Amino acid sequence: MKTKKIAIVGARGIGNYGGFETFVSELAPRLVNKGFKVYCSCEKNGIGELPYHKGVKLIYFPIKISNNYLLRKLFEILYDIYFNIACPIYFKCDIVYSLGVGANIFVLFPRLLGKKSIVNVDGIEWKRPKFNPVERIILKFMFKMTVMGADRIVIDSRSLLNHIDNRYRKKTIYIPYGVSDIEINPWDEKKLQRYIDDNYKIFPDSYWLVVARLEPENNIHTILEGYLKSKSKKPLVVVGDYTSKNYKKAIRAILENDKEGRILMAGAIYNDKSLLDMLRQNCFAYVHGHSVGGTNPSLLEAMSMKNIIVAHDNEFNREVCGESAIYFKDAEELRERIESIEKMPEKYANLKDEIYIKVMKNYSWEGIITEYVDLFSRIGADK
Repeated sequence: MKTKKIAIVGARGIGNYGGFETFVSELAPRLVNKGFKVYCSCEKNGIGELPYHKGVKLIYFPIKISNNYLLRKLFEILYDIYFNIACPIYFKCDIVYSLGVGANIFVLFPRLLGKKSIVNVDGIEWKRPKFNPVERIILKFMFKMTVMGADRIVIDSRSLLNHIDNRYRKKTIYIPYGVSDIEINPWDEKKLQRYIDDNYKIFPDSYWLVVARLEPENNIHTILEGYLKSKSKKPLVVVGDYTSKNYKKAIRAILENDKEGRILMAGAIYNDKSLLDMLRQNCFAYVHGHSVGGTNPSLLEAMSMKNIIVAHDNEFNREVCGESAIYFKDAEELRERIESIEKMPEKYANLKDEIYIKVMKNYSWEGIITEYVDLFSRIGADK
C-alpha cells in the first residue's frame, strides 16, 4: 500500500511558542509513527534550517517574513496560500491539512489536483479585539471561503459548530487538541534567573500564574486589574509576549499602579518547555483569560499539572473545564475569586484532581491521534 503524504501547513514551524506550533510538534511525529509521511511548513529563521524533526520533513517558506505588523499579516496569508499550492505540486502530498483560514479559498487548490484539503478553522478570529473593523470583515470572509472550499473542516471545540453555516456542518468533524501526561520538573530557581529580576523571588505553591500571548482577547488587562484590586500577597507571574504596541502601552499603564511590585512580567519563554512545566506544576493557581479561541493548548497543559484553574467565563472554557474550574467575567469577579481561594485553599483543593481526571479523559493524545489516523485514512480513500 502506498504511504500517504500529509502536509500540515499554517504553523510557523515545530516548537512550543504558540498554539499551532505546540499542536504540530505533538501531532506530526505521532503521525510519522503511524506510518504516514509528514511535511510541516516552517518560516525561515535566518540561522540555518533543519531538514527533519523526529521524522517530519520540514519545508520552508522561501522568503523571510517581516516583523512589521501589516507586512506580517500579508505574509501570513501568502505563506498559507504558497503551501496549499506547493505541497500538492512539488511535494506530491495526498492531503493538505491547513491550520487557520489564511489560505481562504485557496484551500480549494489541492482539490483541483485530485488531492484532499482539510482545514482546522481554529477560533472565531474576527471577534478578536486586536483587529480593526476592516480586518474583522476580511477575517470573517476568509473563514466563510475556507469552510466552503475544504473537503473537511476540523473544529477543536464543539462550540465552534455554532459558527459553521448549516450547509457545511456535515463535513465538519470535532477533534480537540491533545495533552500528554505530566513529567515531573523539580523546582530549580536557577532556571528562572534569565527571566526574573534578581530583586524578585518566587517560591513553589506561592504565586499565581498566567501563560498567554499578551493581547486583548486573552484578557491580560482584566487579569492584572483584578489581581491589583485584590489583597493577595502572592505574586502574579505573567509569561508571554506582546503582539501590538498599543496593547503594550495599555498594560504598562496598568502596571504603574503596581506600587508594591507584586506582578512579575517574565516575558516570552515558550521555547523552554521544561521551565514552563516547572512553573505550571508549582504555581498556587493558574489564571486563564482566553476568550475567543477554541480549545487552548496552554489551558490543557495547566489542567494536566493538577492546578486550580481560574478561567474567563465563556463557552469555550466552560466546554473544556466544566464544573471543575472557577470562573470570572470581569476584574471585580476575579478579585473575589483570588481572595476566596487564598482565604480557603482547602475548599478548592479537590478541583486539582477533578481537572486532571477531566483533561486526561477527554484530551489525551492517545485517543486523539487515533481520530486523526481514522480521518486521514478515510478521506484518503474518498473519491
